[in-house]
Amino acid sequence: MNIVIYSKSGCPNCVTAKRLLDSKGIGYEEYDILKCPEVLRQLSSVGAKQMPQIFIEGQRVGGLAGLQAALQELGL
Repeated sequence: MNIVIYSKSGCPNCVTAKRLLDSKGIGYEEYDILKCPEVLRQLSSVGAKQMPQIFIEGQRVGGLAGLQAALQELGL
């Protein structure tokens, strides 16, 4: 499964999302938006205003609540 997390340091929901995936043994790629301003501009263009922003198989699921819902839907 391909999961990408766009996060920023100091974000409690970002930490929780990563811990959730780690606890389930699910790998992910992480990009810190503070280190890549170009990524922040791209996320803003799709209406993303809060972090984390999570994509599963290229589909945006949103933030922490979206991740939890998507994992439940997938039976994980």
